[in-house]
Amino acid sequence: MLDICLLGTGGMMPLPYRWLTSMMARCKGSNLLIDCGEGTQIALSQKGWSPRPIDVICFTHYHADHIGGLPGLLLTLGNAQRIEPVTIIGPKGLCRVVGALRSIAPELPFEIVYKEIEEKEEVFYIGPYKIEAFKVEHRILCYGYAISIPRKGRFNALKAKELNIPLKFWNKLQNGESIEDISGIYTPDMVMGPERRGLKVCYCTDTRPVPVIEKYAQGADLFICEGMYGEDGKEENAREHKHMTMYEAAEIAKKAQPKMLWLTHYSPSMNKPDEYLDDLRKIFPYTKTPRDGWSLELGFDDE
Repeated sequence: MLDICLLGTGGMMPLPYRWLTSMMARCKGSNLLIDCGEGTQIALSQKGWSPRPIDVICFTHYHADHIGGLPGLLLTLGNAQRIEPVTIIGPKGLCRVVGALRSIAPELPFEIVYKEIEEKEEVFYIGPYKIEAFKVEHRILCYGYAISIPRKGRFNALKAKELNIPLKFWNKLQNGESIEDISGIYTPDMVMGPERRGLKVCYCTDTRPVPVIEKYAQGADLFICEGMYGEDGKEENAREHKHMTMYEAAEIAKKAQPKMLWLTHYSPSMNKPDEYLDDLRKIFPYTKTPRDGWSLELGFDDE
């Protein structure tokens, strides 16, 4: 099970009716946050989700509308008496940027673990999450993320019985442990089937439509993508400032075929994203234009 909430949907500056773009994931008691602009923790409070279980914070890039809310959030975590480490992932310069922001949040009761992305594509495993970072094309160094929950194969009890594996070892084998006993050596591959389809959410904002996005959005349960502009005549703006139009995002979804596309990072000039939906759905029928606080519960396919 994976819960996703798009806490904010705005780009550049917060508005009275729209917070800055950020996403929260919840799985097995562990929360993951992507981006933390000004007002993100207010959006979190309005949603009613606790900040305390945030174990991982991922930054796409270091523009203020994506990171400016971090000091306040860290202080809130400290005031919530969190003592467990928090992992922060981001592009090169992570320690320098976060260190500067922490000058107004210097004393925290928990450790910050920094993981700076060094390659164009990189994978991290933290808690229940497989986190894939991929470089996109913005005015400064910027990454998208694919957040996955892997799913183990089925345990083959019949095979375990045929191999005379003692019942007391079954649970450990299901949890990936190998066992050496006087009766023999038992490994998970002896009784576990092939890995099953898990859950995947692809999140991408502040970029031009580059091919790597399609690669990571391929077959995702949810693709959250920037749709900065919807109005006619904004294409040149998008190219110049390294952003994406709603229609470009829909074209990526058409190729990648996720189960659903959520647009986000709307321009402050865009008052009613819904008015573009009819045209967008001609490109990709499963397109939605969320408002702040939209959430979705993703479950594994029945097999």
